[in-house]
Amino acid sequence: MGLNTSHLITVFNAFNHYCTLTEIQEFSSGHINDTYLIRTTGQQYFVLQRINAEVFKNVPELIANKVKVSTHLISKLPELPIEEKHRRVLTFLPTKTGAYYHQDEFDQFWNLTYYISNSISYDTVTNKEIAYEGGKLFGKFISQTRDFDASELVEIIPDFHNVPIRLLQFKHAKQKASAERIRKTSTERLRVEALKEEMVILQHLKDEGKIPTRVTHNDTKISNALFDKNDKGLCVIDTDTVMPGIVHNDFGDAIRTICNTAAEDEQDLSLVKFNVVYYEAYLKGFLEELRDSLSDLEIQYLARGAKTIIFIMGLRFLTDYLAGDVYYKTSYDAHNLDRAKNQFKLIESFEEQYEAILKISKKYSRSSIN
Repeated sequence: MGLNTSHLITVFNAFNHYCTLTEIQEFSSGHINDTYLIRTTGQQYFVLQRINAEVFKNVPELIANKVKVSTHLISKLPELPIEEKHRRVLTFLPTKTGAYYHQDEFDQFWNLTYYISNSISYDTVTNKEIAYEGGKLFGKFISQTRDFDASELVEIIPDFHNVPIRLLQFKHAKQKASAERIRKTSTERLRVEALKEEMVILQHLKDEGKIPTRVTHNDTKISNALFDKNDKGLCVIDTDTVMPGIVHNDFGDAIRTICNTAAEDEQDLSLVKFNVVYYEAYLKGFLEELRDSLSDLEIQYLARGAKTIIFIMGLRFLTDYLAGDVYYKTSYDAHNLDRAKNQFKLIESFEEQYEAILKISKKYSRSSIN
């Protein structure tokens, strides 16, 4: 959405910041929302963000989720000065009417946060130290929200990680798919059939109440972790999808993105391998912060969580390919199919190294994993 500078100034000045804007710079990262860096007099910087209401249908609830969780996280840092709290926790500013979002005359929704200066982000992990620190940061996020009632949060994307629902969507896509796309996906469809019974286990455990519902981030790629100049974890950002979930979803999503040795749409599948070294580093950091907050059963199924999230993404890419590429943006005809093949190859590499993964899991767990 193209918006002029005067409109952005008007939106920014709807918030209670007591600053005078001097410069606006658009952030290039992010595929869903429009995000701007706001510089003001006095060297105070802010991040102004337009939430994409076409993707997120319940923006006021989404922003309420973010603010509730941030307020809770800030309460865990009573000893820190306010400036440092704003570096450690994504902090939202209210508007002059007291709301935490501004709805403009175009019915677009905006929120404003303090900019976290002198921070570093990574799009990919290139060493195990970053994987370890990322694990600590996302582990601490869940640990510090363990006493937050997840039922207070709105489920922004219902059934986001629900494998039975995803399998039903896959079934419907198959029924409507072209003969050519059915033919081209024979191998991948067989993989889905072979894996589906194992991949519904976590959902069944959740439904049976054996695994608790917690506050989860639901987009734990490494670029949503900020680090300081010494590469120590600083702050978790991009909390648009914070909502009730299970710990395995956040763990699995991080592992899926951190431990793939190739790009998500790499066509040369020989390059796609599961990086066990990064898995161990992330698990070590994650459990250092979170181990005492988890049940034995939750810890037991963390590795299964990683495999399940990889499966869900492979299934979603395959479903979208069969449906005619209606959800994910594609650059060429078989783009979604290549993405699906990539994820199923990652599962294959995971399975080939499963004994090593189990040994690592036992090394950092309280009890042996079945």
